[in-house]
Amino acid sequence: MDIYKIAVQIIVLIFAVIVHEVSHGYVAYKLGDPTAKQQGRLTLNPLPHIDPVWSILIPAFLIFTHAGFVIGGAKPVPINPMYFKHHRRDIMLTGFAGPGSNLLLALISILLMKLVRMIPGFYSDGLNIFLYYNVIINVGLAVFNLIPIPPLDGSKVLAFFLPARMELAYLRLERFGMIILIGLLATGLLGYIFTPIFAAVMKLLTLLL
Repeated sequence: MDIYKIAVQIIVLIFAVIVHEVSHGYVAYKLGDPTAKQQGRLTLNPLPHIDPVWSILIPAFLIFTHAGFVIGGAKPVPINPMYFKHHRRDIMLTGFAGPGSNLLLALISILLMKLVRMIPGFYSDGLNIFLYYNVIINVGLAVFNLIPIPPLDGSKVLAFFLPARMELAYLRLERFGMIILIGLLATGLLGYIFTPIFAAVMKLLTLLL
């Protein structure tokens, strides 16, 4: 893989995870929680969001080992559910906001790829590669974060649809969540979960446009 493609993937990934986290904070803010805004996290400046492990080490490892997929993350934006008027619903909406923003970025990139090819003289290989990785990485982030393993965003979405007693028991798994995720990543099982869902979402998005 050439240096240009590696650089593009890193840039796209950093922007995607920042938009992801800012979206969590912005939706929470609109639902009454000022925590992220007060802590200066509603910004596209990468410095407050970068996490050394999830923003740099893990993505770099996956890129350089040709893992077939790239995932990553930023420092979680602080959310205080005590501010929410509709507690369960607002937690679900805030949780979905991050993956939702990545899916929106992927849709916009697919649309731009199609438009660029229709405009004479506007197409270039460099631009096409940039938009391609925008699609791949944003869909990858959305799919990964919607896996319903606490503390990933998918657990917040799934919890909303569970009965109250089952929801509490399910969310208690959060203390083991990172161990489960690291185990899935280390054993390669994450790829078996991730790949078919990723392919299905990609097919759906391309059909929509």
